[in-house]
Amino acid sequence: MESKFNAVVTQIIQVSPSMKIFRIAPDGWELPDFIPGQFAALALPGTAPRVQDATPDMEDFDPNKMIKRVYSIASSSKSKQFIEFYISLVRSGALTPRLFALNIGDRIELGKKMVGMFTLEEVPEDHNIILVATGTGVAPYVSMLRSNILGGGTRKIAVIHGAANSWDLGYSSELMLLENISDRFSYFPTIIDVEKEHVPWGGDTRFVQDMWEAGVINEKWGIKPMPDNSHIFLCGNPKMVESMFEKLEKDGFKEHKRKSPGEIHVESWG
Repeated sequence: MESKFNAVVTQIIQVSPSMKIFRIAPDGWELPDFIPGQFAALALPGTAPRVQDATPDMEDFDPNKMIKRVYSIASSSKSKQFIEFYISLVRSGALTPRLFALNIGDRIELGKKMVGMFTLEEVPEDHNIILVATGTGVAPYVSMLRSNILGGGTRKIAVIHGAANSWDLGYSSELMLLENISDRFSYFPTIIDVEKEHVPWGGDTRFVQDMWEAGVINEKWGIKPMPDNSHIFLCGNPKMVESMFEKLEKDGFKEHKRKSPGEIHVESWG
């Protein structure tokens, strides 16, 4: 098979036993421009080893073909040195067990075209933004924040991030720091597997949709997010997305589509 490896793994951060942050640098070419919220493709051959605790392959992969999947970008759109991804291990999956077997310096195929409509391009500058995520769904929001969406305006931005445990709250330190230095940014982390915590968890333990319904944004901001003042982004578990969608529709929010503008922007994975 002709080698398609065009990038190198330059950094790996073990966030939790099943989550890693990968930095991938292009080798011999320049990263194209992309819009925060978009995704890029990673690929490895079927012959690439799988991480030790993964289940066996569900199928026999053609050694002459690459296994390709797309992942949301977490790095700033201003960076041309690398692309960063926040990825969760699916032990029965085709590609993530191979990604988790990679080491710094290993080569990989990185797609040269970044795509996706899950961006802030059509959000009015005077509207607040609420970014709701579960698990690695926080990745595109990190890219948006690192690309300076707070800017010099007056709108408020919030991240509501749910995970099983505190160690699964990727980028929490970065988001807490941003909250401390900006009076226009709010961070609401929550976990649901409290009994597994090694030290007592003093934060929220509700599902993100229950936090929304309880009015955590209203209480923090002093205003209720409504279609005339806010856009809502949903990224993560389909059950969370579906539940949030139902609650938002009751307040008059509608899904944003190319030919039918709305205030709910959705990126769902299963």
